[in-house]
Amino acid sequence: MTHFTERVIKIIRKIPEGKVMTYGQIAAYAGSPRGARQVVRILHAMSKKYQLPWHRVINAKGEISIMEDEACQMQAFLLQTEGVEITNGRHISLERYRFEMEGTEDRL
Repeated sequence: MTHFTERVIKIIRKIPEGKVMTYGQIAAYAGSPRGARQVVRILHAMSKKYQLPWHRVINAKGEISIMEDEACQMQAFLLQTEGVEITNGRHISLERYRFEMEGTEDRL
């Protein structure tokens, strides 16, 4: 496992219930500001194995980016059970729900 992958996994695990982070935000915290697509691949390949809260990761527009209807609905449901408000079926207010890691120790 690469150092970047390890960092991404650690960051995703730190997202608290009721909060979200974007793919790009996670990539930047992990040390690769242009690595959003790598974060997508890591989530896809490792969510189950590492029990990652995959549903707390959304795109930079504040939207659920999963296009498959059932998976999109599942992500929305999981977020709603944590108190996150979803509008128009897939939009989350980043101003309200975005998780910002504080301090350099949290940056990994």
